[in-house]
Amino acid sequence: MNMNSTAIITLSLAASAGLLTGTFFFGGLWWTVRHGLRSKRPALLFCTSLLVRFGVALTAFYAIGYGHLDRLIASLIGFVGSRFVIGCILRVQPVKRNNDALES
Repeated sequence: MNMNSTAIITLSLAASAGLLTGTFFFGGLWWTVRHGLRSKRPALLFCTSLLVRFGVALTAFYAIGYGHLDRLIASLIGFVGSRFVIGCILRVQPVKRNNDALES
């Protein structure tokens, strides 16, 4: 294995780790929004979710890119890419409003 293929594998692993981190982050956001309004304490749920998601994401980025800007950039590209993947998978149909109820 030469130096170039090692770099490609390393960057691919960093991008995959970023994709996994983004899936956790945006999947957790989706879960929080879906369950937050039905919760007895929605503010506590939203704040806790925010802290956990940010903590995991920042820790992952720190571990992945520790001293290597190229790995950090690759993981950020994977993170942003996961946002689009999650958006396509969890595409929700818009809510249809009942205009008859608004007119009366």
